[in-house]
Order: sequence, then structure tokens, then C-alpha cells
Amino acid sequence: MILKEGQLIDKKWHVVYLIKNNPYAESYRVEDENGNPYFMKIYRLKNTPEKLIENGSVKEIIWSGIIKHKNIISMMDNGSYSDEEGDCCYMVANYFSGKLLSEMIQSKGKLSAKTATKIFLEMLQGLQYMHNLGSGCLHNDINPTNVMLSSKTGGTAELIDLGHVSTFFMGNPQFDTADLDPRYASGQSFIGKYDERNDIFAATGVFYTMLTGRVPWDVEFAPDMTRKEKIKLVQKARSEQGEINVDGIRDKKLKEIIKRGLALGYNDRYGCVEEIMADLIEGDESETAREVRSKLATEDADADAHEDFDLPLSMNDQNDMSTPRSQATSETSADVEVKRGGGNGFSDIAGMDELKEMLRKRVILILQDKELAEKYKLTPPNGMLLYGPPGCGKSFFAEKFAEETGFNFILVKASDLGSIYIHGSQGKIADLFKKAEENAPTVLCFDEFDAFVPSRSGDLGSNQAGEVNEFLTQLNNCSKRGIFVIATSNRPDKVDPAVLRTGRIDKQVYVPMPDTTARKLMFELYLKGRPCEDINSEELAQKAEGYVASDIAYVVNEAATIAAFNHENITQALLIKTIEGIKPSINKELLKEYEEMRDKMEGINRTNSLPHVGFR
Repeated sequence: MILKEGQLIDKKWHVVYLIKNNPYAESYRVEDENGNPYFMKIYRLKNTPEKLIENGSVKEIIWSGIIKHKNIISMMDNGSYSDEEGDCCYMVANYFSGKLLSEMIQSKGKLSAKTATKIFLEMLQGLQYMHNLGSGCLHNDINPTNVMLSSKTGGTAELIDLGHVSTFFMGNPQFDTADLDPRYASGQSFIGKYDERNDIFAATGVFYTMLTGRVPWDVEFAPDMTRKEKIKLVQKARSEQGEINVDGIRDKKLKEIIKRGLALGYNDRYGCVEEIMADLIEGDESETAREVRSKLATEDADADAHEDFDLPLSMNDQNDMSTPRSQATSETSADVEVKRGGGNGFSDIAGMDELKEMLRKRVILILQDKELAEKYKLTPPNGMLLYGPPGCGKSFFAEKFAEETGFNFILVKASDLGSIYIHGSQGKIADLFKKAEENAPTVLCFDEFDAFVPSRSGDLGSNQAGEVNEFLTQLNNCSKRGIFVIATSNRPDKVDPAVLRTGRIDKQVYVPMPDTTARKLMFELYLKGRPCEDINSEELAQKAEGYVASDIAYVVNEAATIAAFNHENITQALLIKTIEGIKPSINKELLKEYEEMRDKMEGINRTNSLPHVGFR
């Protein structure tokens, strides 16, 4: 190893652990002084092949410093390092804070056409930028393992691993080809011709995999096969089968796009990214498609006026490119989305058995069985507040509660109504509840509820105080309109007390830190469907004492990312090492504050003559 765990590089990068290595380069997880994670790749220059070097610098580092786009991984820093074995150079990039596309496909089998198209369009936007950058450059290694769905940007697709970037060329590749996946490469690349059509072919192959859950031409490799053997197997499959089989894809337009994008004849394929993007967005009114359509129109209108430029006009200001919204079944005029009833309900939640059983008896039974409620003259509950430490799955629990009841589900985040709530009219709030009523029965979930209804005893403006009053009006007996409100909050002490009285938010439920049993079940749930080897979830639960649900999900995703890069199974040793390298997000002092907050909230419950509904 070039670096050691715990080592400090350039007085700012703490080495956490090794992710992967080869004879000339190593990749590490590092952290800055604030504990934020980053990805470091360091090259041992004396071992690095000459074809990967240009003017004394590693080509990947040079390209990473040039390429700046929201759909491509970003370099944050670079520098040099020396030890007794010689000189090295390194680059630091945004950490892989999300799922790899390969991991999502492996978990789900295949993606919906809507989700796959969104990811494909975002990949193509990254390629469009690269192909039009200066005299043009290519990615050359697009496959599901090199597409990350960044959690920092709400699942936006980013192309990662710039170790094979080059300009257009014909001849011997100026990069290492041993780790390329020939299943996503066009035949032209096998004879040394690399241009934009090869990138488009690979990206379309990834699109095919998203839609079908299969690799193109269903080629599978044995673990010990050489690159030459893999290419021969791919060529044989394409020769025997002919053009790609699209029978498993329902959408006629997508069938034609894939057939042309994966055409075996060079001149039968798309010649540039703009062509395939134009076909893909035709008739598509999603926000991603509208964004692409607008930018293509801008480029057409301004092409003649901007002949000399290093970056295309459409990519000059990346901050203006909006993040696509999450996928949903139906969208309301109040900028929120309706998820129709269905799903696995409480079976998707690890642990929390006491809370689930209480809600089945005290809430769900009354909501679902109207005849029983009328017979015993039971008043349907109006809503409940889920509160407790961050990362314990309160919003996820709310969604699964909706599935358990069979109700529709609307999640409203502070950012969704931010511009409406702070500066907008009270009518928008009323419209939100009206939409929930029109889609009744509906679970209406407000995430970070304290941002919507802060205590009016504080220094609120008149507009905000008026909107709190509007919320109070709408919350009054909304169960009669088929609406059940779930509010989540990490700071329930900041919520206006009037909201927490009977007839509005009837119940206050403390969602605690997961115990050992819950942590064990969480590891099993998050590892389900992933390639694993000799996993002892009981031991993992013990090692992860003090970790909340989001911490455990992050640990599993982290280990899965490392295993995916190394094309290995997720092992017990890897998971334990990952746990040891990640601190729990809730410390003892903060947990004590939440326990004190719980005692205070239980006091509110007693004042309102409401029974305790959380954990004791």
C-alpha cells in the first residue's frame, strides 16, 4: 500500500481505508478535517505505464481537472506525494455518495421505462458535454458499474471513472483496456476505432440493461477469462444472434431507439448524442426531457454566433441546470406528488414491532374498518407526529404506514413548499389539502414539520404567522375528508403547541434508536439481493451499536460500492471494516437531548389526556 490508514496527506486529507488497487494506482476513502468523505486515487509514477502519462502528468488527473459537469464526477483537489519508493501524484473527487446503477439493477432486476429513460437522458447529457468539449473527448468505459446515482443530488446520474478518457482516435488505445467490459463496447473498438459512436453504443447498452435486467446479447463471462476471450465470446454471440433482441421491451419508441443505438453496422447507428436525445425526448414531457429539449433548441439557435469556444454555450453555467424531480405516479398543482396505494407496507421495516403493532390496533383498524368504528362510535384519528433522532427512518415509516393502510401517499418536504410557504399565499396550503382530499383516502406526510409550523411565540413575520394559522385551520378534523396527517420532526419542541392538541395532531410517537434486534434485521434487509458471502448479521448488529437506520444503510452501500469496484462479493470482513471506518451520526450527548425531549413530549401527552404511544 502506498498510504496507511490514519495518514494525513497535505495536512488536509485523512486516509480512512483502501478501496482497490492495481500495480500502479490505488484508490482510498479519505475525509477532510470536518469528517466529510471523499475519493482519492493515487498513482505511483515509476510504475504507471507511459501511455497513461502526458507531459509528466497522469492523463486521468488532467482530464478530471478539465471536465466539469453535473452528470460527471467532479475533481475537488490534486497534488503530489513522495515516500522512500518514489514520487506519486493524486486526485481527490466527490465521494460515491449514492448507489451504483449496477447495484440498483441487481436489486430490482429491471427498472421502469420512466426511471430508465431519466437516467439515460442524464448520461447522454454528460456525454454531450464531453463530446463537445474543445476538440472533443470520449469516456470509453460506460457500463452500469460506472454510473452513480448521487444521493447528494436526489438520484441524478453521474458518469464516474475517468481513467479511460481520450480524444477521438484510430489505432492502439492510449489507456489500459484490460478492465473494459466488451459487452458494452461496439465492434469498432475491438479494431481500435474510438469515437462518439462507441460511447453512444455503450450508453444504449446500459439503457437496454436497465429496461430488461440483462446485459446486451445475454453474454456472461467466466471469472478467469482474458480480455481476448471475452471479446471472442461477445463477437460470437452477436454473429449468431444478429441484431439485439428487443422483444422484452414494451414501448415501441424505445425499441427503435435501442435497435438503432445498438446496431451492429457502424453507419446504421446514431452519429452523435444530439440525434439520440432528440428521438428520446420526442413526446416526453418529463422535467428532464424538457430541460434537454430547451438546451438543444438553444444550441441550434446560437450555433452560428458561437463558433470559437472551448465549452459549448449550453454548458457554460452548470449551476442553472436544475435537478430532475423524483419519479411519481401523479403530480399535483401544489408541486407535490401522489403515490398511489400499494407496496409491501410494514414488512419492509426492520424492527419497530411494538410501534407497528400499536398502530395496527389503535390507528389502522379504525381507518380501515368503518363499520367497526361506527359500531363502537370510535372517532378516526386525525394525525400523528413521529419524532426522535435523525436517521431513524421516520419518513420511510410514514410511507410504509400508507402502504399498510392501502391509502395514497403525499410526501411534502420543506424544500417542496419553501418558496410557497415563506413567500407564497395561504391559498397554496389550502390547495395542498384539497388535492389530498381529491385523492382520498390519503396519508399526507409533512417532513421536518417544525419548518412548516414553527412556534408563533418566536419572531415570525406576519405572512409566516398567517400561514401557520392556515395550517391549523386545515388540520382541524381533516380525517372527515379522508386525510390522515403524519408529521415528522427532529425538533418537536420547535413546533407550534396549538398543532399538537386533540383534533389536529392527535398522537405523538417517539421513534427511538434501533436496538440490537432491529439493527440485525436492518442489515439483513439492506443486504438482501446483493452478492454476499458468509454474513453474520448478529455480529454486525453488535458492532454497529449506536448506529441509526441511515448509518446502517450507508455502511452497506459503502461496502457494496467497494465490492463492486473489485468485482467481489460483500463479505463479513469488508462490512466490519466499513463499520470501523464510519462514525455513528448520533453521539451520546445528542441522544441524551432526545431522551429529555421525549420526556417533555410525554408530558404534553399527559396534559392532553392522551396515552403514551411510543416506546418505554
